[in-house]
Amino acid sequence: MIRRFGPSGVTGQAYVRRPGVYAVLLREGRVLLTHQDAPEREFQLPGGGVDPGEHALAALHREVFEETGWRIAPERRLGAFRRFTYMPEYAIWAEKLCVIYLARPVRRLGPPVEPGHSCHWMPPAQAARVLANDGDRAFLRGCVPGC
Repeated sequence: MIRRFGPSGVTGQAYVRRPGVYAVLLREGRVLLTHQDAPEREFQLPGGGVDPGEHALAALHREVFEETGWRIAPERRLGAFRRFTYMPEYAIWAEKLCVIYLARPVRRLGPPVEPGHSCHWMPPAQAARVLANDGDRAFLRGCVPGC
């Protein structure tokens, strides 16, 4: 059973299942997060949706690059969680199935290419405080005890 973070789904509400991959990115004692300007201004673990027919690791590389400008070396799968949310950018209610990886940022190729995203390095404790959802926060804390 996959652990749920946040409110449970509303009875009678139809949800679209949205698989996604995200990364806890650690380097030299800091965490790399993405900040999204819209539809909500929030810090997130870099990552996003897996397109139909796309392999999860290919999606992870693509999404992290789009949101941060960094190339990564995935180290291992940490686990998964799900959450129910409204996604205004797609106008859907979604059951997000989030698979989290531990990865190492290895090379910055430039700024984020996805509009409205910026990348930010911060100490793990600060990153845990600013992350927008409990699932991201829990996986970061699992990687960096005491943050």
